[in-house]
Amino acid sequence: MTNAISRITWPRSSFVGFDRIWNELDTALTTSVDNTNVFPRHNIVKTDEDTYDIELALAGYDRDDITVEVADGLLVIEGDREDGEVEYLHKGISTKKFRRTFRLNENVEVTGGEFTNGLLVVSLAHIVPEEKKAQTIKIK
Repeated sequence: MTNAISRITWPRSSFVGFDRIWNELDTALTTSVDNTNVFPRHNIVKTDEDTYDIELALAGYDRDDITVEVADGLLVIEGDREDGEVEYLHKGISTKKFRRTFRLNENVEVTGGEFTNGLLVVSLAHIVPEEKKAQTIKIK
């Protein structure tokens, strides 16, 4: 990327304990775009203030061809489908093996998934635990 930002330039002096996040952002901004990681096509939809849907276009796949796992802040979606003994004269609908990974914020949880008409929708919610919500401190 010719116009890539080599490092995040806004002041880090106001942020404490965000080293891992800064490093991930630096890596994301300095790594060239991987054109091989465009399959399957996907959307990330903000459905309201605290919920999201990740939509993946998976025409040609069956529910049993897809796995969705969440571990250590990563949502991993994999697909693998065998075409068998089919002879294609033209194959414009890909059913190749894939793996898509999405990093989740520490308070984002997967709340469900649905596969209908070739579209996989994974629902997410930003759920802030009570102990992390704003509190009023009583001054003595």
